[in-house]
Amino acid sequence: MNPRDGIFGHAHRLLAAASFAVFAATASSCLAQAGAWKPSKNVEIIVGVGPGGGVDRTARMVQKIIQDNRLLEVTATVVNKPGGGTTIAQAYLNQHAGDAHYFEISAASLLTNHIIGRSPHSFNDFTPIAMLYDEYIGFAVNADSPLKSGADLLQALKNDPESLPIGIATSAGNTNHIAVGLAAKHAGSDVKKLRVVVFGSGGESMTALLGGHVGLVVTPSANTIRHMQGGRMRVLAVAAPQRLSGALAVVPTWKELGVDIVVANWRPVVGPRGLSATQVAFWEEVFTRVTQSEEWKNEIEKAGGVNHYMNSRDLKKYFEMQHAEFKAILTDLGLAR
Repeated sequence: MNPRDGIFGHAHRLLAAASFAVFAATASSCLAQAGAWKPSKNVEIIVGVGPGGGVDRTARMVQKIIQDNRLLEVTATVVNKPGGGTTIAQAYLNQHAGDAHYFEISAASLLTNHIIGRSPHSFNDFTPIAMLYDEYIGFAVNADSPLKSGADLLQALKNDPESLPIGIATSAGNTNHIAVGLAAKHAGSDVKKLRVVVFGSGGESMTALLGGHVGLVVTPSANTIRHMQGGRMRVLAVAAPQRLSGALAVVPTWKELGVDIVVANWRPVVGPRGLSATQVAFWEEVFTRVTQSEEWKNEIEKAGGVNHYMNSRDLKKYFEMQHAEFKAILTDLGLAR
């Protein structure tokens, strides 16, 4: 063997050993940093509505998956703080500033309630942690409605928006209201003339549609599946970026119809203000594992949702983008303050 090969081989081995040592030290440092915080007591999963609502069901699904998969070394409990359009829950959350043992399963109302003045809390008052999933908004009519397509609906909104009573739940200015406002705006209608009827629940709005008391219901599309399959309703379009799966796969998106409307009632996780990077990193890892579990995927599909994980950094940017879009249409609707 050439002596020079031996020298170079020895040098190469020394360099490789040194490189590995640097890598190991860096990895060890990163692991130590990532593991710098973990819960040391019971974790509270806060919900701004009473038991049984959509956000509450999401929170209990998260709790179950965390427990079943032993993602925490401590207990986790769902704490309902209904009232004040989620302001009570949000005030409670920020009573624990800097404490990552508390987080809230929230919704798009985190933005809309502040924009229309229903809540004093902005998304900037909290620490974004993760996005979980989306519920895209559907436009449904009674099976015997003269409106047969999304194009028919746009024409009706353009011709005489006041002649079509529109059911939404559960508050003016929410994502259902935003979705129909965007459709009317695209149609060239005066959005302030929309005849919107607000119901206390999605079930009430469906009953009103079936009874002929409203001519259109705008709601998370999964709410329509049972009635659509039973032949009682027709879903004209869904405000999703692409066709949904399952029973809703037959429904065109507004984008397919040439209308750029994408609106979802999404489910984010936010913590109190003042959480550290290591606290956020811990929860990002937990929610990554939650949303990758088969149990989660199955439950979300059953609920008609679409898995949509985002980390803290991306969620912050998403909040900023959605806030600008929501504020623009809510101003057009005369609801922004």
